[in-house]
Amino acid sequence: MSGMEASLIEGISRWVSVESPTSDRTGVNRIMDLGAAEAAEAAIATERVPGQDGMGDSVILRAGPGSGDPGILVLSHLDTVHPLGTLARDLPLRRDGDRLYGPGIYDMKGGAYLALQAFREVAAAGEAKLPLTFLFTPDEEIGSPTTRGLIEALGRRSACVLVTEPARDGGRVVTSRKGVGRFDIHVEGRPSHAGTRHPDGRSAIREAARQIVRIEELTDYGRGVTTNVGTISGGTADNVVPQHCRFSVDLRVENMADGETFARRILDLRPIGPDVTVTVAGGMNRPPYERTDGNARLFGKARELAAGLGMELGEVPRTGGGSDGNFTVALGVPTLDGLGIDGDGAHTLAEYGLISSLVPRMGLMAALLRELS
Repeated sequence: MSGMEASLIEGISRWVSVESPTSDRTGVNRIMDLGAAEAAEAAIATERVPGQDGMGDSVILRAGPGSGDPGILVLSHLDTVHPLGTLARDLPLRRDGDRLYGPGIYDMKGGAYLALQAFREVAAAGEAKLPLTFLFTPDEEIGSPTTRGLIEALGRRSACVLVTEPARDGGRVVTSRKGVGRFDIHVEGRPSHAGTRHPDGRSAIREAARQIVRIEELTDYGRGVTTNVGTISGGTADNVVPQHCRFSVDLRVENMADGETFARRILDLRPIGPDVTVTVAGGMNRPPYERTDGNARLFGKARELAAGLGMELGEVPRTGGGSDGNFTVALGVPTLDGLGIDGDGAHTLAEYGLISSLVPRMGLMAALLRELS
């Protein structure tokens, strides 16, 4: 094991040891503290942006030429989906051969840490041709509701954007993603005693079940459209015809036209049964990340730089998950995603990163920060 690899393992392990589910502002701010401290050690200009609506803070780093020209924006989120206690109970930090396991290591603390080290290296050497900005965000896993404006504001002033979401399928980067819609649906019926007054009741759960079938049937794999009801709650007791039922819907689409079409179909849901109401809130949360000419050129440059490092860099033509890169692509800014570590198991209790990918992926990020112009 090289000294660099050992150092990266130690640093990533330190970050993974700080659990930071999106909802835990304290944990998210602790990991922001670590990133800000490492930047300050390298004399990198650091700005702390206070969190909003109960979310953690954001951190902005700046380096490189102070020309005021559009530069390179690096995006990393430090929140995870894993609840507090996962590290001690279900997914302890451990090494097994080439795999380093831990909550959020693949998505995406490993990639965020590597990018910060590359950012520090290039900044210290004064090698960047463009101004460099690095944004750490606290809420990507829930759709970036409090940081979208900040991401877009920085994106508009950038020549290109590099996103450190995890690599896919053996180290491939991401050049397009589906758009994401999120909806919350409330069904209200009429409560009654399930034994003595059953005919008087109007079951909200029964209506929700019928609506869910209708929504799930909107899925069209050939068109790249999927709908998923992920959570549901309702009712008060076994012997009561339920008055309320609530459920959430996740919509994924390949292009904005389908986003508008299918979002409207969900928003326009009407009751199927009598004497019930159906209320729908939500809409498209992330616009589709389409493979633009600018994205293709940026990938071509990354592939050339990777080849110079002895790496063969492939691309994933489209992935179903969204990222903060969706926002910057929609602004017309060339964006390259999936620049984080290789591994697997995002959002699961078998999440791991590949140790063998650490040094090469950091080298690629450093090359991009150094050579893009």
